[in-house]
Amino acid sequence: MTVYRILARGLPAVAVLAGACAPPAPVQEGPSPAPAPAAGPAQHDVQLPLKYQARPTVAEITPGDLMSRLYVLADDSMMGRQAGHRGNVMGTDYIAAEFRRMGLEPGGENGTFFQTIPLVVKGIAPGVSLSANGQALTPWTDFSPLPPLGNTFPFGAEFRAQNTPVVFGGQLGAELITDAQAAGKVVVLLPPTGENGQPNGRWWPGYPRARFPRAAAVAVAASDITVPAVLTLGQGESAELEQPGAQAPTGPAGMTVTRAAAERMMGAPLAGMRPGTQGRAVTGSFRFGSRRPDAPARNVVAILRGSDPSLRAQFVGISAHNDHEGIAEQAMDHDSLVAYNTVMRPQGANDRPGAPSAAQRARIQGILDSLRALRPARRDSIYNGADDDGSGTVVLLEIAERMASSPARPRRSVIFLSHTAEEAGLLGSQWFSDHPTVPRDSIVTVLNMDMVGHGRATEVARGGPYSLQMIGSRRLSTELGDLIDGLNARRATPMQIDYTWDAPGHPANRYCRSDHFMYARHGIPITYLSLGYHPHYHMLTDEAQYIDYEHSARVAGFVHDIALEVANRDRRPTVNGPRQDPNAPCRQ
Repeated sequence: MTVYRILARGLPAVAVLAGACAPPAPVQEGPSPAPAPAAGPAQHDVQLPLKYQARPTVAEITPGDLMSRLYVLADDSMMGRQAGHRGNVMGTDYIAAEFRRMGLEPGGENGTFFQTIPLVVKGIAPGVSLSANGQALTPWTDFSPLPPLGNTFPFGAEFRAQNTPVVFGGQLGAELITDAQAAGKVVVLLPPTGENGQPNGRWWPGYPRARFPRAAAVAVAASDITVPAVLTLGQGESAELEQPGAQAPTGPAGMTVTRAAAERMMGAPLAGMRPGTQGRAVTGSFRFGSRRPDAPARNVVAILRGSDPSLRAQFVGISAHNDHEGIAEQAMDHDSLVAYNTVMRPQGANDRPGAPSAAQRARIQGILDSLRALRPARRDSIYNGADDDGSGTVVLLEIAERMASSPARPRRSVIFLSHTAEEAGLLGSQWFSDHPTVPRDSIVTVLNMDMVGHGRATEVARGGPYSLQMIGSRRLSTELGDLIDGLNARRATPMQIDYTWDAPGHPANRYCRSDHFMYARHGIPITYLSLGYHPHYHMLTDEAQYIDYEHSARVAGFVHDIALEVANRDRRPTVNGPRQDPNAPCRQ
């Protein structure tokens, strides 16, 4: 699942080692086993190994098969599977080889399983500098350049200053200087005041777009209170789809500076300073640009051709994304992260949990000591993405193998969609839905899976052995939602479906944050299935050894049955919900 990019880096990793995992066993045909009791929060033992030798898979959907597949896909050798990097090529090679082995039909370009998307990588060029009154400031310590990110950071792509004057602009949200006063200058701004009367570290929503279109740059004196991920945002790279003929963003460059650096730029304390006060001259430069990625970014597409001559030209889509976040900028001690987050973020709920108390520090140390007794220290730098979305990907493969092995083909065709660059902003699904390899209106629904590997009650709100979160199943087609609920009600042990994340306006905005939306915007009925947020989400601890394979197998069986139900109906799900402009922003 994609995250808001400003929060993707710089946060401590999270892990909860809770819940025993029994040896993998096949999914029950017939009555499902009774739910196992939830593990208590005091359990911190690792139940599965760090490495596992994959075994040949079978036609049935089994926890063992999921485990064999995921230990391959989420191995360190895949280097985090980041789109545009070698690791993602290796991951997509593996997925395509599995589709080929199953005897599925290539659904990509030119008779292959692949569809390459036109990805470009954006980042900052070498040579970042800034000095005030001849005194150098240190990049990403005293100041941090901000990349141009549309409405989030509506700044220009380049900053060049040679003895450029500085002016104090006031406080965001209060009276500011005019554009004429800012023209040709670096404007220093204070962050807005929060609800508690203190400076608000989340200042960027209050920055007025194009407030000073003729300024040389805008410098917000908020580095001391801004989320660390924002301060390092300009150091990393982002990806987007290539837009031929697109111009680099213009206007004033953006940066955050510490209060001390701002006062050096102004030559005086900021307290009580009046807007319009003139500061010292600054010199410096930085530039954000784009380049081709190091490796191709590829969707993997396979087709199981339907049996009914009148319906086989229609497709039921099943999707998951194959990419993750790559390699961290620095290695960290894996078990220290486990211990810290077991105590401080029991369900991954907080971005900034604060400093631990003395009692919490003692609990953290106790957990770390117990882990050290089990295994030696391990430095970790790879975002393996076992759950996000290795789990969805291996469930996709399991469903494909189950269907391909069955002597009875569904009436409609099934298209298996493994999207790349979801973490970069749903780019793989955006490209495929805009440039599909089958007629777009032939796709009757898309069932999208993202993060289906953690659902324990100790890890996920409202979790449990049969928990499942669903989003969007009735937004475009109430008939599709009714079909899914009816199917679930007929199961020997129904899934316990949580619809709360689907509420309009929900602050987590999850309807907009995975690949299903790129199909929904074109009027294709979708359902987004997940086991939800958990302490390993977008953390270095998202590894195959912590996945609940039995729960993933239950989800796989459910999605398999939904797909067959839709594929074998006489008519496609009726679209009776509101449709949007495909190019308009998503709304939760």
